[in-house]
Amino acid sequence: MDFTPPLSEQESAVALETNGRTAPPGNDPRTAPANAPKGFIVRAALSNYGLWTALLTPGIITLAIRVEQVAGADFEAVYAAVLSVGATIGMFGNPVWGRLSDRTRSRFGRRRPWIALGAAAGVGGVAVVAFVPQVWALVLGWAIAQAGFNAALAAMMASVPDQVPVKDQGRVSGAFGAAVTGGILTGSMIAAITQNTTLMFMVPCALCLALAAQFALTFKDPQVDARGERFSLKEIGTTFVFNPRRHPDFGWAWLTKFLLVSGSLAPMAYMVYFLADRLDLSATEAGGIVGLLFTASYALQTAVALAGGWFSDRIGRRKPLFTASGLLAVTGLLLMAFAPNLPAIITAQLVLTVAGGLFAAVDGALVFQTLPNPAEPAKDLGIANLANGLPQTILPMVATAILAVGTGSNYTLLFCVSAVFSLLGAATVLQVRSVR
Repeated sequence: MDFTPPLSEQESAVALETNGRTAPPGNDPRTAPANAPKGFIVRAALSNYGLWTALLTPGIITLAIRVEQVAGADFEAVYAAVLSVGATIGMFGNPVWGRLSDRTRSRFGRRRPWIALGAAAGVGGVAVVAFVPQVWALVLGWAIAQAGFNAALAAMMASVPDQVPVKDQGRVSGAFGAAVTGGILTGSMIAAITQNTTLMFMVPCALCLALAAQFALTFKDPQVDARGERFSLKEIGTTFVFNPRRHPDFGWAWLTKFLLVSGSLAPMAYMVYFLADRLDLSATEAGGIVGLLFTASYALQTAVALAGGWFSDRIGRRKPLFTASGLLAVTGLLLMAFAPNLPAIITAQLVLTVAGGLFAAVDGALVFQTLPNPAEPAKDLGIANLANGLPQTILPMVATAILAVGTGSNYTLLFCVSAVFSLLGAATVLQVRSVR
């Protein structure tokens, strides 16, 4: 825990401007911009969309197919191992990359190098998965991909409080949420169009590189002249902690995010195997249906995220959309748990899609507005991202145990447990006091 006493207002002002040097920009009212740079939100959202497309297409569809191709009968155990290792690397790497981004001093800025190099490394990791037919290559390649893409995403998210005032952060949150769902949509379309696993992996990667490049080349990433503290190995441990007593709203926002992500993850990660089991299909056949299903549902989710972000800024409120998201997720998960056929599954997915869109619309805004240290946002955004990564690390192990209950493949119990997490998430957001 960090027991360093908070700076007084006078001390904070001094820290923000020392010897005439520029302090790191952030969400602080003394340094926050009045308006976002022209075109920034669109370019950033497009870059975010490219990164998420390259990361989520394997995570939701193609990695499951590739694992079955390589591992054969042991595909479920191998799939759990690949997901767990990759998610762990991504989860713990994100705060470190973010903190390194905060401390970076270069003529290219402090965010741009991490966005460009992270995207390139992520694509390299996906290429290993796509082209090397060995179990060890699946584990290693997915770990590299998670590390690279999370480095880029950490710097990308940190650029928002650097560049965008609080009044516009709902629009950014909605746009970034739409980028996530748009990435799932694009990957689903690719999976629906082609049965070629290599194309399913590499087309999203080509899109990622193009969109990351357009942002990196046009992004006006201000140089920070003030010397940052040296990043030592000792500091790595402190990267993952914050004091919830000093920053209770950030703590509640983190817990809300963790619970809602935990509730939503199982239907995405296990949809291919769920359909194969419930409808008696092969993984490849189920993957084609999932591609079509996600293409339709995530097109709607993208629209809901964009509209929800705009609406949230309009009414100046974030929490009602979180609560609605959680309650709708509970409904969708219970419908999915007991769905006997494809029409019932489609109905459940529709409800989950609206729930996911509402969550994506305000997720980023809630975190941006509760950051403990606006001057170094990437570190705390990395901690917030643990709420995304931790469920991904835990889920494969927990899901494997839950699915084994009874006669095996107990997806009904898995989705019911997920519904409990969503219900708790709908309640905990009410504890955030500083955000309406």
